[in-house]
Amino acid sequence: MSAGEVASFTIIDYVVFALVLVISAAIGIYYGFKDGGQQTTQKFLMADRSMRFFAVGFSLLASWMSAIALLGTPAECYLFGTEFWVVILSYPLMTMLTAHCYIPVFYRLKLTSVYEYLELRFSILVRVIATGAFIFYMVMYMSVVLYAPALALNAVTGLSLYGSIVGIGLVCTFYTSLGGLKAVIWTDVFQSCIMFIGLLTIIIQGSVALDGFGNIWEINKQNGRINTWDFSVDITNRHTVWNLIIGGTFTWLGIFGCNQASVQRYLSCPTLRDAKLSLYFNLPLMSLLISLTMMCGLVIFAMYADCDPIKAGYVSKADQLLPFYVMDQLGFIKGLPGLFVAAIFSGALSTVSSGLNSLAAVTLEDVIKPFQRGRNMAFLPDPTATLVTKILACCYGVVAIGMAFASSKLGPVLQVALSLLGVIGGPILGVYSLGLFFPWANKWGGLIGLLSGFGLSFWISIGAYFYPPTNPTLPTSVDGCYESENATFTTMTMISTAVPTAGPPDPPIADLYHVSYMWYSAIGCLTVVVVGLITSFITGRTDPKEVNPKLISPIVETVFCCMPESWRETVRCGVEFGYDDDLKEEENASGDYSGREEDQRKINEKLELHIMNGVDTHL
Repeated sequence: MSAGEVASFTIIDYVVFALVLVISAAIGIYYGFKDGGQQTTQKFLMADRSMRFFAVGFSLLASWMSAIALLGTPAECYLFGTEFWVVILSYPLMTMLTAHCYIPVFYRLKLTSVYEYLELRFSILVRVIATGAFIFYMVMYMSVVLYAPALALNAVTGLSLYGSIVGIGLVCTFYTSLGGLKAVIWTDVFQSCIMFIGLLTIIIQGSVALDGFGNIWEINKQNGRINTWDFSVDITNRHTVWNLIIGGTFTWLGIFGCNQASVQRYLSCPTLRDAKLSLYFNLPLMSLLISLTMMCGLVIFAMYADCDPIKAGYVSKADQLLPFYVMDQLGFIKGLPGLFVAAIFSGALSTVSSGLNSLAAVTLEDVIKPFQRGRNMAFLPDPTATLVTKILACCYGVVAIGMAFASSKLGPVLQVALSLLGVIGGPILGVYSLGLFFPWANKWGGLIGLLSGFGLSFWISIGAYFYPPTNPTLPTSVDGCYESENATFTTMTMISTAVPTAGPPDPPIADLYHVSYMWYSAIGCLTVVVVGLITSFITGRTDPKEVNPKLISPIVETVFCCMPESWRETVRCGVEFGYDDDLKEEENASGDYSGREEDQRKINEKLELHIMNGVDTHL
């Protein structure tokens, strides 16, 4: 093999690729005009609360396990082996906690923005800080997701990297702003199917070419790639069983438990039961997708065990390995490279469209409406508010495109994405957990705890930038490469590593910066909870009887449902729930919410009155 012999895109590949774009855009156009179009905020932002669980389950998958997973996970497996595979063991725990501890509260309140909860539970300031952090995080995350498929396109087609970023961003912005959440969810379903087809094609072809997947596994085993079970308790180890399961649970809980993009999908379901089913439907899909991407990494290493494309100079980054493999090994089958690029593109479209829709919702509910309320201004009429959200979606699309140009400097897409999720998502998860599970927490505990969580998380992540840990990759070889004047043999770049140079030693505090990025979310979350509780007790804890039980997680009623009432009273910590029948009704088989519309109307009136009066304590 030599550089320059890799196949290039054909007209058939471009047709397959373009077809995916056309179908995605057509879905947006269809829902943009169906039944009078997206003329209300309930339709545009909440899909009229009519989505079924399987569609939402696919949408959750596509939103968070997309281009980053497709490109980053095979590269992770190629460089470090199978240790990251253990992360799928964190998914069941995350799913159960989200379904039974977080979703019931948000669903019962029927809020458009999840950050409204923070004002109801703590104060407007806590809500504003969390909203700002989410907007910053989501824009950064979308920029990474835009960059990833553009990198793939650049590697396999020669198209301009930045031209691809603009193209992806514009297509996604178009169908999101036109078709709303319903278009986003149904395009997610279509794009998820494309992703699975693309991955299966790679694995099947690789198994045929390398005499079966058993042989692929053996080649990886002989080269030290099958290293799944590392039970080390050293928190500075990049990946271990403990940080992947425990740290992974916190990381994904921050995404699925209280992230606006996820919660917005749960609230688009007609019943609480459907919302929970969407999570349980998503669970095997996530596990399958990660498993397929890890298997792709094994296939790539087995194919290039004697000729590392990075050392040989055929690709410049590990994230380009999968597209390089596709063009090198599948390029002779016309249309397959196009299908692969379409799969990567689909992953990016789904994530960015979800981000744009959630950012529009948050900006309307948490920025524009509070601004109007603070100045005693009349709220925008619903048709006008809908138009504003569409304009906001377009504006955020332009911002994400601009930020994507800087993403090439951030490093491997998988680690960058998970680090962002931990640094920002961890403290936000912490403040929600503080409010949902600890009725003694007051507004000062929520505020000081959230600021402390952000402070420590950013301190560690910034320190890791200046004093990066050394995480050497597994050895590779170029002994089997064909000699070529164009091939340059260089030392593989180590992810998040520092090149040893003569100089002063790292300060002792650098050990803190070397903690695995998988612990970022747990550190941020626990800091918020601990500091928040201490602050609350110092400043005068809240009497649990004064807390609106609608703002506290009903997990006590679920976990201790078989206990005697006297015991349950104790574990409620003094919170006077008083709606056991309400809980039972929402947990029953039908899950039908329609019979409680009047009850919910009264709840919403009380919550709205609470906000309008500017109260920042508790109901």
